[in-house]
Amino acid sequence: MTIIKTAEEIAIMREAGRIVAAVLLKMKEAVKPGLKTRQLNEIADKEISRWPSARPSFKGYQGFPASVCISVNDEIVHGIPGKRVLNEGDIVSLDFGIIYRGFQGDAAITVGVGNVSPDARRLMDVTEASLSCGIGAARDGGNLGDIGAAIQTYVETHGYSVVREYTGHGIGRDMHEDPLVPNFGKRGEGMKLRGGMTLALEPMVNIGTWKTKLNSNGWTVHTADGSLSAHYEHTIAIGKDETEILTIL
Repeated sequence: MTIIKTAEEIAIMREAGRIVAAVLLKMKEAVKPGLKTRQLNEIADKEISRWPSARPSFKGYQGFPASVCISVNDEIVHGIPGKRVLNEGDIVSLDFGIIYRGFQGDAAITVGVGNVSPDARRLMDVTEASLSCGIGAARDGGNLGDIGAAIQTYVETHGYSVVREYTGHGIGRDMHEDPLVPNFGKRGEGMKLRGGMTLALEPMVNIGTWKTKLNSNGWTVHTADGSLSAHYEHTIAIGKDETEILTIL
């Protein structure tokens, strides 16, 4: 677990987060019917080259072959970019991370391809709002369970389910650090949160069941019932007085 202790360290993580947000924005702007998912990965690689001190953190991680996880429709996370063509009405989740001057930034968004159905739009809106709920519950002196409870309550109130096998995580000098940050839980339970902790909160929300299945490629995770899934993520820093979102422009 990384605990941020100096102004220099938090400044580096802010810059890492800003780079992540800038690259995600470029990919979002490029999403359109007819685009191949590998072209989005190419955009990410081109954009990241603008920062010589930064490099993609996913590429090569435990053998992952690309810089971005690109997951479409019923794919929840860890989709591999390739020849797949995006079609009108698809929703595509873009998960991207970098290493910058020894620190990590990680964020995800879900984007509609052209005109999407009202159900898909509502799913994306609820998932993004649930992330805000989780961030609002991440406070110095609170508990880890407060975050998951806030996300789960919001999602289930709207009739959806939160994925349980995959979670948020600590982040700092390494991409995946302790603690795991589930998107479900009970208020007042779990480890105490304290200033200096940096976490990646990432609700993954399904229209149907929360259960998942793994693709034969060993990476891509699908909803077990084939329903749509959305994914949003921010890297945050818990301060003594407030919590800061780092992965924004």
